[in-house]
Amino acid sequence: MSWLLRMEIETAEAYSRHIRDTYSWHQRIWECFPGKPDKKRDFLTRIDYLEDAFRVWVLANSQPVCPEWCCQGNFNIKKIEPSFLSHRYYAFDLRANPVKAIVQRDVNGEPLRNSKGKRKHGKRIPVVNLDELREWLNRKGAVRCRNTETGENVPGGFRILEDKPLEIFPMSEFHFKRKGQKAFHGGVQFRGILEMTDAENFTESYYHGIGSAKGFGFGLLLLAPVKM
Repeated sequence: MSWLLRMEIETAEAYSRHIRDTYSWHQRIWECFPGKPDKKRDFLTRIDYLEDAFRVWVLANSQPVCPEWCCQGNFNIKKIEPSFLSHRYYAFDLRANPVKAIVQRDVNGEPLRNSKGKRKHGKRIPVVNLDELREWLNRKGAVRCRNTETGENVPGGFRILEDKPLEIFPMSEFHFKRKGQKAFHGGVQFRGILEMTDAENFTESYYHGIGSAKGFGFGLLLLAPVKM
C-alpha cells in the first residue's frame, strides 16, 4: 500500500521556519515520518513554487502524518490502490533532473583512470537541448537503470506517445546550501501522454522515480489515467 500526499504552506510561513531551498525541504519532509530518523528514504517528493505558497507532493510507502508546520486543512492524503497502475495510458507531469556524463580526459585526450585502472566517472552536466531532453525521457521509459549485479538494463516499462503533444519547459535552477556549500540542480518539467508497456517495471519506475536527485524533489511522476 502507498500514499500520495499534497500539502500547501504559505511562503512567508515557510521562510519563517527557515524552509527556503530543496535541501531544507528534504530535511523537513522527514517530519512526516516520525520515529524513522535512520530509515532509508522510501518516498519521493516534489515542490511546486506557487505565487505566494509552496505545494508539496510526497509519494510514500508508509503513511505520512501532518507535520506541525502544516495546518490540517492543507494536508490532503490519498491512498494509492494497486489497480491505479494497471491502466494503459496516463497523462503525466514530471519534474526531473536530466543530466549526462562527459568523459574526463587527460592532456593527450585519453580517458582519465583511477588508481585501479578503471575509467573515472564522467562529469555530470545538465541536459538543456530540447531534442536531447526528449531523447533523455524516451530512454528512461526504455531503461530505468542498470542492474549492478548482472550489468543488465532494467526497463522503465513505459513509452512516450510521439503523436501526442509533449511539453518541455525551460530548465530552472534549484539552488540549495548543504554543509556550507552552495550548489544547484537543474530541473525540467515534462507534460505529455505515456503508454504503460510493462506493468511490473512501470510500477518500479513509479515508486523509484525518474532520473537523479530524487532526494531533492525530482523524479516523482504525477499521473492521471486517460482513455485513448
